[in-house]
Amino acid sequence: MTDAPIRVLIADDHFVVRRGIGALLASLDAFAVVAEATTGAEAVREAQLAQPDVVIMDINMPGMNGIESTRQLSRLVPTAAVLVLTMFDDDETVLSAMRAGARGYLLKGALPDEMVAAIRSVATGHVVIGPGVAGRLLSHLNAAQPPEPPFPQLTAREREVLEGIAQGQSNAAIAAGLGLAPKTVGNHVSTIFAKLRVASRAEAIVRARENGLGGP
Repeated sequence: MTDAPIRVLIADDHFVVRRGIGALLASLDAFAVVAEATTGAEAVREAQLAQPDVVIMDINMPGMNGIESTRQLSRLVPTAAVLVLTMFDDDETVLSAMRAGARGYLLKGALPDEMVAAIRSVATGHVVIGPGVAGRLLSHLNAAQPPEPPFPQLTAREREVLEGIAQGQSNAAIAAGLGLAPKTVGNHVSTIFAKLRVASRAEAIVRARENGLGGP
């Protein structure tokens, strides 16, 4: 008894591409092309009808593009693994496709053996990134992200005022340091107290220092 073939849907608006991939897969017993689509909307509809194991998805198609189609498939046909096959190798497109739920990303021009291996891999739950984009994608994902500033509910100016409070400065001193009117600083202080839900300057200092403001 042989294993069931991997069911594949090919979504690409270029006839030559669909025929080329279809011919490649038809020559292998391990695959069965169960549907084709020329737009993103057709891909979503055909995937719901055919229930493929893998959807080979182009990015640039009429109407709904491949990224939006991938996003909808992730919700409507979660058992179908999307393998993006496109000419676009820019970071934004790669990341958008993967965030939308794609399990693989190959560039058109990949060797037949690479495509076959990628289809097998995504069908078994693995993530595949073609060598043309893998290095840049990893660099982007591994890049250090800047830490989120403390108290994101505060504006940049309110954080500056809170920094002064944490340092024990009076409103007049804060105003002089920031080039503001003392009344303006007083208004900022009232807003800060409300946003942080503190009732006194001493309590605000404690909260600020706990979150790294005010220096050592």
